[in-house]
Amino acid sequence: MAEKRSTPKIEVRTATTKDVSAIIALSAKVFKDEAPYTRGMIMGQLSAFPEGQFVVVYEDEIVGYAATMILPEGKVMKQHSWAEVTGGGYAAMHDRKGDWLYGIEVCVDPDRRRLRIGKRLYDARRRLCQDMDLKGIAFGGRLPGYKRNMKKYGTPEAYLEAVRKNELTDPVASFHLKSGFEPEFLLKNYYPLDTASGGNGVLMVWRNPYYDPAHAKQPVNRSNPDIVRIVTVQMEARKIAAPQEFYDAVEYFVEVASEYDGDFVVFPELFTLMLLSCEPEELKPEAAIARLTEHTPDFVERMTAMAIRRNINIIGGSHATRTEDGEIQNVGYAFLRDGSVHAREKIHPTPNERQYWHIQGGDPIDVIETDCGPVGIMICYDSEFPEIARRLCDQGARILFVPFNTDTRHGYLRVRYCCQARAIENQCYVVTSGMTGNLANVDNLDIEYAQSGIFTPCDFPFARDGIAAETSENVEMVAVADLNLTTLAWARYEGSVRNFRDRRLDLYRTRWSDGG
Repeated sequence: MAEKRSTPKIEVRTATTKDVSAIIALSAKVFKDEAPYTRGMIMGQLSAFPEGQFVVVYEDEIVGYAATMILPEGKVMKQHSWAEVTGGGYAAMHDRKGDWLYGIEVCVDPDRRRLRIGKRLYDARRRLCQDMDLKGIAFGGRLPGYKRNMKKYGTPEAYLEAVRKNELTDPVASFHLKSGFEPEFLLKNYYPLDTASGGNGVLMVWRNPYYDPAHAKQPVNRSNPDIVRIVTVQMEARKIAAPQEFYDAVEYFVEVASEYDGDFVVFPELFTLMLLSCEPEELKPEAAIARLTEHTPDFVERMTAMAIRRNINIIGGSHATRTEDGEIQNVGYAFLRDGSVHAREKIHPTPNERQYWHIQGGDPIDVIETDCGPVGIMICYDSEFPEIARRLCDQGARILFVPFNTDTRHGYLRVRYCCQARAIENQCYVVTSGMTGNLANVDNLDIEYAQSGIFTPCDFPFARDGIAAETSENVEMVAVADLNLTTLAWARYEGSVRNFRDRRLDLYRTRWSDGG
């Protein structure tokens, strides 16, 4: 089966002059009691700092906009008004020699608030701040709940302190605090037209943890930490009364991973077999495959919606199904947070899969492009064939995801040892996710053994034993790790051993049927 791929439903990108009319319309929708941005203001922002203006596009419609500029610390860390510091909204005060990324504006379509548009825009700002090695991000945040609570708290300072202590919720300030920003001090008369805030603002600050003061003295003032946060789920097989219970359980873990600011959340192989546990009777192989195939459209739609809603890339384990070409395949899915869907078939079915389910091996072995770079999927048994991982890493993958489902410790250890070998051979990260428990009424899901993990190469910059994180054996839980992609580049060029580069291609190589 050829790769299944849909176009992104949601995308964060830099704004262009073609977006100006749509941005103006969005600002008019957001700021109903104020004049919208003018074309000249948006053009001024784009002209001053084109890489600092972001839009969120959902189904070809602009639903979010963030405007930024760069300012020196001396201007940021003293009393100022919005009009003064932004040059009246034109970004005229932008200073490329500055050291802080300053937020001019964030607009979010009020009809699209469940898409986490604001978080996507703030994440884009963080990436830009880190790429440019700036000290951090600052902006004047609103306090729209102050006026209606003024009698109780008196001063805006007292109101802000109550919000900071979580004694009450402010529609804007509480979001900023939850997003990792800290209040620096109150800005008097920051935006006089904002009557709900009493004209006040609060200087919100996020400090770049990767900022290196020494870089300011170097010719190249740029760094790229390239950190990817992984959450792998070790999920317990559970009997359900209706499909909704399965999706509720899955979304619980997706939400947990999202709250941890994960970039990827990973689920086990064949975890959709739980959908068969709500059938009135145990289904034989042919009927089970037919029933699972019926679930496929709903599964894809629900998982895609979760990825968008929670702003996280989901490696959706695998799903045994009859595909469009009539073959029975074990299909792994990647549901990306931009709304696109990628399908990858298991290349090597196990003898049991071939005998029991009549599953056939797939064909394409290609990486999946994500916002964290190319990644690869190897489903369980595929990890035991070194050629698969090598091809994916040759194509640029630095993280390989391995959903697995093993019944015994012997089977589990085969997968684990091979995954750790793949990490060493290719100097990449390998993430595994397995099932635990059992389902008595689902045939061929009798017992499960798992200990999921996140594995690294074995060299000085990595974890001592090549394990970034791992779960306990046979317990439903998650494991979390931050993976530094630049460390892999160092290992490949400067490491104690350089397995990926030291191959003797003059003596051996693998040639694929497509010529690769």
